[in-house]
Amino acid sequence: MEKTVSLRGLTTISFWADDVKAAKKWYTEILGQEPYFERPDAENPAYIEFRIGDYQHELGIIDRKYAPPMPAQPGGEIAYWHVDNLEETLYRLIAHGAKAYSPVTEYGVGFVTASVIDPFGNILGIMYNKHYLEILSKSAK
Repeated sequence: MEKTVSLRGLTTISFWADDVKAAKKWYTEILGQEPYFERPDAENPAYIEFRIGDYQHELGIIDRKYAPPMPAQPGGEIAYWHVDNLEETLYRLIAHGAKAYSPVTEYGVGFVTASVIDPFGNILGIMYNKHYLEILSKSAK
């Protein structure tokens, strides 16, 4: 029997920025922590990485000059990060310069999403997801 490919979890979400130092400052303020990894160095970053959330997923921000060909407009997939208070998080992101992209949308009890475009042109999805909390509570046992 042939073994199937199993997607086991996100390892890194990559965002792009023309000004990585400005992106570092913005995301450090939003996330409340400094990146744990920077290359080539803090003064001239081409790549920075944060470990965030319950499972320490990685959010990488890369100098846009290294980006593969992409459409001029934001599009494609949206990765949603679980948040405990969607409205509060959305308000905070917009207050820090993000622009609303998709409105608060409920997909059923316990599943609510919204997204913004960060100041660097990336779509940042946020979601209250009861399933995420159920999995988290099971892994804590």
